[in-house]
Amino acid sequence: MSGVTDLPFRQLAWRHGAGLVVTEMVASRELVGNANESWARLKGAGLDPHMVQLAGREAYWMGEAAKIVEANGADIIDINMGCPAKKVTGGYSGSALMRDPDHALSLIEATVKAVKVPVTLKMRLGWDENSINAPEIARRAEDAGVQLITIHGRTRMQFYEGRADWDAIRLVREAISVPLIANGDVETPQDAIEILERSGADAVMVGRACQGRPWHAGWLAGQAALDSANIAAIATEHYEMMLDFYGLEVAVRHARKHVGWYLERFAPLLPAAVKAEIMTSKDAAHVARRLRETLEEPAFAIQSLKVAA
Repeated sequence: MSGVTDLPFRQLAWRHGAGLVVTEMVASRELVGNANESWARLKGAGLDPHMVQLAGREAYWMGEAAKIVEANGADIIDINMGCPAKKVTGGYSGSALMRDPDHALSLIEATVKAVKVPVTLKMRLGWDENSINAPEIARRAEDAGVQLITIHGRTRMQFYEGRADWDAIRLVREAISVPLIANGDVETPQDAIEILERSGADAVMVGRACQGRPWHAGWLAGQAALDSANIAAIATEHYEMMLDFYGLEVAVRHARKHVGWYLERFAPLLPAAVKAEIMTSKDAAHVARRLRETLEEPAFAIQSLKVAA
């Protein structure tokens, strides 16, 4: 969820009932090189436990970055072997590591050996349908000291097309004894129940389903659904938290996608030209006001419990 689950987003998700939140992936070599963006992604601001996700393609940089992350308050370090984005896989990181399990294990071992905090692993089923190797990698990762594994029920080549294969995740469950988290296409509490039953997993992770509703994980876990007034208030607060975190110029750009997701989900009848005007305005006060007004307006807002939650 690079570019999505920054600190303001995670703070809202945590407040509204998420059981665990994870940073955006932090590029290991860039962090060691003292890149400002990497340090911004590392911040936890009191979230407990503070779980940081590292990405990389070389064992040395993963180990060094893990030491930095631990020294700066991380309680858990997660290794990203699931991102399908071409920018990431083109650099032989993310899910591209699943194409070479031996190399992937070298990164895992370096990370585990570098720190005392628990190390976890997030990956997909495999690179493509002809290389479903998540069970093998998961077993070897557990042997190397990984203490929890998350599986997205698609291959890298599927990206986000089709439906996640919840049954295929069970093959990983059968290969490991550490806790397993299942991920992919969990939109409703019924989905959460079903993915747990079909995969044999211990918990559920949600990603894209939280875009435009940072409270979604909490709702899946039993929190009450929100009405339009609460949704409008949270969306506006989210926008203002981003202004505080990034500063005006950067925040106005970063927040556009979040504003768009809120409007798509909860004001679907809003004319496209009006939506574009709200999203592209550089006047932060205007955007905050129009976002709240629009989400509170019955003519545009969705009242359905299922959609609003």
